[in-house]
Amino acid sequence: MNRFFAALIVALVAARAVWAQGEIAWVQIEAQPTLTQAQNSARAYAAELPDVNGFSLGGGWYAIALGPYARGDAEQVLRVYRAEGSIPRDSFIEFSRNFGQQFWPVGTGNSAPQTTTPDSVTQTELAPPDTLPEIEPADETPREARASEAQLTRSEREALQIALKWAGFYGAAIDGAFGPGTRNSMAQWQRENGYEVTGVLTTLQRTALIAQYNSVLDGLGLQTVRDDAAGIGIAMPTEVVEFDKYEYPFAHYAATGDLPAKVLLISQRGDQSSLYGLYDIMQTLEIVPPEGPRNRDGDSFVLIGQGSDFVSHTEARLERGEIKGFTLIWPAGDEERRTRLLGEMQKSLTRLTGTLEPDQISEEQSIDLVAGLDIRRPRLSRSGFYIDRQGTVLTTSQAVQGCGRITMEDGTEADILTDEADLGVAVLLPRGGLAPIEVARFQSGIPRLKSDVAVAGYSYGGMLGAPTVTFGKLAELRGLQGEEGVSRLALTTLPGDAGGPVVDAGGAVLGMLLPRPENGRSLPEDVNFAAKGTSLVNLLDRLGIDITTTAAITELPPEQLTTKAGRMTVLVNCWD
Repeated sequence: MNRFFAALIVALVAARAVWAQGEIAWVQIEAQPTLTQAQNSARAYAAELPDVNGFSLGGGWYAIALGPYARGDAEQVLRVYRAEGSIPRDSFIEFSRNFGQQFWPVGTGNSAPQTTTPDSVTQTELAPPDTLPEIEPADETPREARASEAQLTRSEREALQIALKWAGFYGAAIDGAFGPGTRNSMAQWQRENGYEVTGVLTTLQRTALIAQYNSVLDGLGLQTVRDDAAGIGIAMPTEVVEFDKYEYPFAHYAATGDLPAKVLLISQRGDQSSLYGLYDIMQTLEIVPPEGPRNRDGDSFVLIGQGSDFVSHTEARLERGEIKGFTLIWPAGDEERRTRLLGEMQKSLTRLTGTLEPDQISEEQSIDLVAGLDIRRPRLSRSGFYIDRQGTVLTTSQAVQGCGRITMEDGTEADILTDEADLGVAVLLPRGGLAPIEVARFQSGIPRLKSDVAVAGYSYGGMLGAPTVTFGKLAELRGLQGEEGVSRLALTTLPGDAGGPVVDAGGAVLGMLLPRPENGRSLPEDVNFAAKGTSLVNLLDRLGIDITTTAAITELPPEQLTTKAGRMTVLVNCWD
């Protein structure tokens, strides 16, 4: 729309002979903090536009306004000049009752504008509505913005601070107090978003800020879900997950599309022991990676698992004999949405009547599952044995190859002191140290061929919870190719036994069981090999590890030998 058309519109408005009943309206286009600035601004506008007026607003502020007009005419003038760019886009409709003394045009005196139109004036149409731009919502003056801001609740004020913090403009405490820090952050946000910089957000600006803050949740379908069976109400991303099944103590909500997300609602009756048990069980599940912070107190816990592909957050609380909470599993790398969604779920969680019952268990049960969830399993499990009172462990080199993490059966993590691949042996140092019940005593004498021996090991990778002992014979003091560092055994073992101690009839260690060869040759099941005790002792001496030796040849009853060998044996787990 060109300047000629705009000027014609305003001329028609000014030339009316009659006014409509109602209050006089103005188009406020600017506010200045000093009279001098306001006069200069009014002079500049008056050189380009008709009907320029200036009024005091109080509080040291002065308004520049166009008018006076009937309300309908003022709206048309506002949209015409906005569309043309002749006035700022944040110009708005104002009324005489909000103006004080007039200072422009010069010579108008100190009177305030009249607040009603004369009865003899009626309103007429200037142009058909469809020929002009749509009316935009009028914004507020700083005074009006402060007045509307004063009506905000504390939570609404805190929400604005949270949104400003999320946008990167606010770094102080979320306290709902709009001090200098908050005002400065509001001014920065206004500047970055093209608004007049006042340090006070108008109603429309507050709406825009909150809309920006919530835009990250678009497409998730965030809605409150009421699960009466679980006795939980919570905000849920309903476009991403939907109810799948109950598997005590969880209500499963599975992914509905390509986004690999999952939500579990936790619901069961119990006490502190039940809470602590759940805390321990959750950490054995695939959905809770071992990396990440954990926290448990008397009536609640939080588990955060940070995997390469996903992040899981679990929290539960015990109240009045009921344990309730949730787990959110979300793809890694989508941290902004995950954090925002998590916050919405945390603040919306409502405890309803009732809990899930133990009989809500599906037919799909397995030793590898807990309540329908996969148990986290190590990539490889082998055996080892304690060689000193600090808990140092001797194991097979195979047990430590390519491991991201190494643990003992109780979850204690261990570091590799040395890995002697040629010998097939590794030495582990547990973090924090251990106090084993039994440690190895190495036999310094030469064992007798065809004598009784035994191997202790976790044959089934820890599934039985304790080592087993296999009895056999010492078949040869060297390998099949005449290797001096190994002995040949006549006994049958399983892969999990590798790394376990080979003991004589009195429980003294003769060596360490090696994994069966994988060179393409098939050996009889009862042919196995052990690293000789002399080789192990020489290695440990080089490492400066104090060990115990014995030259005594004794014999224990089988049950005592089983106990002795089992107590020095430890499960070694290799994790990706």
